[in-house]
Amino acid sequence: MREVNWAGNVVYTAEHVQRPASVDELRELLARAPRIHVLGSRHSFNTIADSSELVSLRGLPCELDVDRAAGTVTCSGAITYGELARELAAERLALANLGSLPHISLAGSVSTATHGSGDRCGNLATAVAGLELVTSTGELIRARRGDPDFDGLVVGLGALGAITRVTLDVEPAYEVSQVVYEGLSWQALDESFDELTAAGYSVSVFTRWGDEAGQLWVKRRVNAEIAAPRELFGARAAAAQVHPIPGGDPAACTPQLGAAGPWHDRLSHFRLEFTPSAGEELQSEYLLARADARAAIEALRRLAPQIRPLLHIGEIRTVAADELWMSPEYRRDAVGLHFTWLREERRVESLLAQIEAALAPLHPRPHWGKLFLARADAIAPRYERHADFVALQARLDPRGAFCNDWLAERVLGGAPGGA
Repeated sequence: MREVNWAGNVVYTAEHVQRPASVDELRELLARAPRIHVLGSRHSFNTIADSSELVSLRGLPCELDVDRAAGTVTCSGAITYGELARELAAERLALANLGSLPHISLAGSVSTATHGSGDRCGNLATAVAGLELVTSTGELIRARRGDPDFDGLVVGLGALGAITRVTLDVEPAYEVSQVVYEGLSWQALDESFDELTAAGYSVSVFTRWGDEAGQLWVKRRVNAEIAAPRELFGARAAAAQVHPIPGGDPAACTPQLGAAGPWHDRLSHFRLEFTPSAGEELQSEYLLARADARAAIEALRRLAPQIRPLLHIGEIRTVAADELWMSPEYRRDAVGLHFTWLREERRVESLLAQIEAALAPLHPRPHWGKLFLARADAIAPRYERHADFVALQARLDPRGAFCNDWLAERVLGGAPGGA
């Protein structure tokens, strides 16, 4: 049987996955493979990671190297955020933020600019202080923040090489409390958007795009002097643990109800030991300039009758700007409009055509690991450093070993192997 992604909607072309046990073995493998791609935790919903040959880096050495003076940790790119969090907790250290679920791999997440939420929080790639990359010639490259091309290497979309080691910024461990507020109105979201997203360290609105906006999830860094309010913007604190998807098991979610706990046990929405979100699902997300949040939300509300029948749940969240070339937050604070769909791909793609047309005047940047329809010719003008990234890809991978049909169509332009 061929390999499939986490959602089961992608069957990978390769008939098996190579699992090198050392970096030297990986270098030899990459240098001889005509076409190859690294397969991480398989949480992409498109074929960004597909190739005729696949390689897993889970067999490489995974030692953690903590540098307290520099405030960093260096680890395997194949480690998941849940695994890394446990290691950091033992060192009484923390990351600044996490994504919605801890099951995803480090290298895959930063390569696609996966993110959590928070006005002052960048996507997960912004924590990268250095990386080690093996190119398709077998060359081992090490780069650190501030080096030439570093800002192009981090969100590399898997098109530049295999990320073997990553160095991340860390800080002293901290505690977080989480409160879910129910019954948030669209009026409150519209009139108080900036105040609402600033109400916590990490804030998300879960919505069914119905008559009301829905649930307001507020995660706060613990301050013993400030208690979480029981009402916020007209929404009332839930009296019991809840799941963002109607009918979902609340036990799968990280602890709520305002109880303080370790950062890694609150910043993600879902617990490591449970299947996250709906399980059998598809996902899409569009990142827009924060200044366009209200216009984007209004455009989607007009499509609500078409959206709701295919939707498990939607999420609205914010992400801080950065300098990473292919980051959807490149030089603009962003609002993310996320959709967790039923696994009906043809119907979803038909609807995405309507959604992308409605958002087009606002120049949305899609999440690289999720479903979208836009092609490279439409995406390129939305990224100021797009041409620089294409040139970097051609230089590091001149024979196009890491390029596939998806990357050619959606990012690089032209046939696999470059523009």
